[in-house]
Amino acid sequence: MLALPYAVFATTVFLVLSLATLLVLLVLPGLQRRRWLVRASARVALRIMGMRLVVRQLELLPEGPCVVVANHSSYLDGVVLTAALPARFAFVIKREMDGVPLANLLLRRIGAEFIERARTGRGARDARRLLKVARSPVSMVFFPEGTFGDEAGLLRFHAGAFVFAVRAGLPLAPVVLRGTRTALPARRPLPWPTRIEVEILPSVAPPDIPPDAAVQQLRDAARSAILARVSEADRAHASA
Repeated sequence: MLALPYAVFATTVFLVLSLATLLVLLVLPGLQRRRWLVRASARVALRIMGMRLVVRQLELLPEGPCVVVANHSSYLDGVVLTAALPARFAFVIKREMDGVPLANLLLRRIGAEFIERARTGRGARDARRLLKVARSPVSMVFFPEGTFGDEAGLLRFHAGAFVFAVRAGLPLAPVVLRGTRTALPARRPLPWPTRIEVEILPSVAPPDIPPDAAVQQLRDAARSAILARVSEADRAHASA
């Protein structure tokens, strides 16, 4: 009986805070200031909506530039990682989000990178652009599964995040998200208040071996680490 009233409340809170944040982002100078503002807004939104955020082992996150990869199970995942991670991180987001009004503007103002997942000319151009970014000292967040579905479980990982880490020579930090699938499931567009955990796992340095082998080894190590802690099934052979 409380699901619908709570959903209306939570959605209203999120939309009002998002719009207010966007209005400030349009005039606020400095990328780091804008990221700090969005991080603060995300934390406030989760708190008001009754979604308790617990971040574990944040001290394991490398202090300098690095790559974060996390499991993906809900539309809340990006909001949660924005709230949990330092404001220096940029997010790599599927190109479809660039077509969502207002959301695309907010994401661009905080330096998000849009990537086409399909193997098309646009996808190849996006990949080349992202690899150029790897030449500069940046910290990036990827969801290497690329998507999520109704059924719980860890899908196979795409190579993009690991190519980026190897090309840039950056340490890679696996991150486990728990609770977001319950808070906002794929098949139910109604949120529900619950405890959300973000666990930072020990980082992995790209191995000093040929690039293709390094990408594969790094991907396997990160996925194994996340799978061991996520408490969901291995769905590597499911379509993604």
